[in-house]
Amino acid sequence: MAGVRRRVRKIDMEDIIRVGRAIGLRQLSLNAVAAELGVSTTALYRHVDGRWGLELVVGESLLGDLVLHDDPEHDIERHLLSFGLQLRAFVLAHAGLGTYMQTLFPRGEAGQRLMVSEIEALVRRGYTPDVAVALASAVASTAINFAVAEEAQLERISGLQQQRDDVAERLSTDERLGEAHRDLPEFDHEGFSTMVLTATIRGLLAVGPVGRPLHEVVVDLGSTGMGLR
Repeated sequence: MAGVRRRVRKIDMEDIIRVGRAIGLRQLSLNAVAAELGVSTTALYRHVDGRWGLELVVGESLLGDLVLHDDPEHDIERHLLSFGLQLRAFVLAHAGLGTYMQTLFPRGEAGQRLMVSEIEALVRRGYTPDVAVALASAVASTAINFAVAEEAQLERISGLQQQRDDVAERLSTDERLGEAHRDLPEFDHEGFSTMVLTATIRGLLAVGPVGRPLHEVVVDLGSTGMGLR
């Protein structure tokens, strides 16, 4: 009597993306997706090119949900701040997405669409495309870096406040740092991110106003950097 042949489950890209999104980029792996789908990792390789390919389809699917709102009444500073805060909020809502974007951006069509959207918003405000790319990249990197750091803290939230209190108490009794520390205002994550983003944007706009060629901006910043060596 012939043995009963086991039926191989069929999967498609939609299945992989659906499960990958549910797992999240932070915990994403070929093994995790295969286990959830009830297939072997070999079956996944028929649809994605290893770990990089899996990250690509899941990450781009997530980025496809991000719609950047551009208020035409906003001047350049307010626009860039809104852009940075929108990115921060979206990254925080999707664990692991910040690291995905830090590693390489844009990787696919969704990321490219976001980049085009922001470049066009800055071009409408008078910038040339190359300077627009530089400004958008600097603001995006700052916002994403803050979000990734905040995400790391949230993962270790248990006991974090006690650690903060212990550090604050130690600093308050330090003869060199105590007075300075006592005068510092308290910020939550969003408030601190907003403050630093605003300072970053104002610095960028001071060195890269509308009409200044990118090579002059680069030379200016490069000369400043050389002076600090």
